[in-house]
Amino acid sequence: MARVILCVLDSFGIGGAPDAKMFGDEGSNTFLHIAEHCDAGKADKAGVREGALNLPNLDSLGLGAAGLLSSGILAPNFSKQGKDGYWAVGREVSNGKDTPSGHWEIAGVPVPFDWGYFPNTEPCFPDELIKAIIEEAKLPGILGNIHASGTKIIEDLGEEHIKTGKPICYTSVDSVFQIAAHEEYFGLERLYDLCEIVFKHTAPLMIGRVIARPFVGQSAKEFARTGNRRDFAIAPPEPTLLDRAKEAGRQVFAIGKISDIYAAHGVTHKIKAHGNMKLFDATLEAIEMAQDGDLIFTNFVDFDSEYGHRRDVVGYANALEQFDRRLPEMIAKMGQDDLLVLTADHGNDPTWEGTDHTREQVPILCYSHSLNAGNGGVRLVLSDIGETIASWLGLKAGEHGINFLKR
Repeated sequence: MARVILCVLDSFGIGGAPDAKMFGDEGSNTFLHIAEHCDAGKADKAGVREGALNLPNLDSLGLGAAGLLSSGILAPNFSKQGKDGYWAVGREVSNGKDTPSGHWEIAGVPVPFDWGYFPNTEPCFPDELIKAIIEEAKLPGILGNIHASGTKIIEDLGEEHIKTGKPICYTSVDSVFQIAAHEEYFGLERLYDLCEIVFKHTAPLMIGRVIARPFVGQSAKEFARTGNRRDFAIAPPEPTLLDRAKEAGRQVFAIGKISDIYAAHGVTHKIKAHGNMKLFDATLEAIEMAQDGDLIFTNFVDFDSEYGHRRDVVGYANALEQFDRRLPEMIAKMGQDDLLVLTADHGNDPTWEGTDHTREQVPILCYSHSLNAGNGGVRLVLSDIGETIASWLGLKAGEHGINFLKR
């Protein structure tokens, strides 16, 4: 029996979503625009990028080919055909471009409803909601109450937060209520308790997540978010791949924010790590611990949170190259019949306007020592990923996708 390592390169879209115009994202393409930016030697806030985007390992698994199929344009310095991987293009059917929608669909459960959202107004939260939260949590009030970038709003309001004790509350185009608070002055456990209170009030509104965003530092120039983020999320409406694996007696290693995304359903081992390379290390450690039939599932969040949302093209490119350089370490730890699946949950084009996710198709790059290279075409639902993994692990099939690998 084999194991599966499923890695989500959070936000690494490859353009081409046919409904992108509905989301205001027609023409967005995270992968292609990063590659073109690097190839042209353009400058951004992080400086001038020197040299083409260099991802030889991802390219050998079919990244260039998937990007070409998705958008009709071959990224500079990439190949038309992956020589070592079985690759495909994933298309999301859930009506969103958010983290839960993408992840749930990857795990076999497309989102069957519309999420609730807060309007892009000032204030953005309903008065009755804020009043109820303040009363129950015994707060002196809140700061923010707007659509905002997480790092920017902490820089703008962090000092006032320390002085007043008022938490910083904000949202985005995603279905989310985010709360930033200082770990020392406000307290980490108090922040988590506050998020639980807020979640109780937002869940009936179908707001997907309440996110604790703790930070440290003494002034606006020093403030930095920590790795103690926690998501309080609505649970998937039916059993996912994780639930089926756990029910079958398999171990499910949820690394990074995976456990939070699925409200801990189907998880047997929750492993936290902060930063892409720490997450990579944790994944390697999980491979060492995993037995036949187990699932290892990691979200590499920095691509999204540190570079996509911040519109940092150079940083995104460097992070991709760092991941690519270490990919052979992961493959070296794989057994003969283990399967590695690399994919994404949505896009976040760092060249795009605004700071939000972009509606894009995603790469699906599969590798096993026992699998021939091939082309899986365009998968019309991301649940094909979950059902392919279920088949590989010998788990019962779900209802929303099919196995696309031909061994």
